Amino acid sequence: QVQLVESGGGLVQAGGSLRLSCAASGRTFSRSAMGWFRQTPGKEREFVAAISQSGGSTDYASSVKGRFTISRDNAKNTVYLQMNSLRPEDTAVYYCAASGLYGSHSTASYNYWGQGTQVTVSS
Repeated sequence: QVQLVESGGGLVQAGGSLRLSCAASGRTFSRSAMGWFRQTPGKEREFVAAISQSGGSTDYASSVKGRFTISRDNAKNTVYLQMNSLRPEDTAVYYCAASGLYGSHSTASYNYWGQGTQVTVSS
């Protein structure tokens, strides 16, 4: 069992930066691949970024590549999403999630989810 709690969301102007954190409880964090997804009202939850269990591999949606960076600290049971050069279209609720397998962009591959944190980018 993994419990996930996101933090760090907020309101920022276009071009600004935010860093999201996701704190995990449970013994399996270091064996879990982690992902970030986002969702806006009326739309499907979409993949943003993922990181492998060791942190040695990362994957990004094309819409955020070069602007967002995912990282993890297994000693702190925490995964991060550094978001730079934010755009109004990045506005969404951001969720972190845990999976036993690295490499999937599908929500169905992730077993555990946080409650989400709102990110709003003003123009």
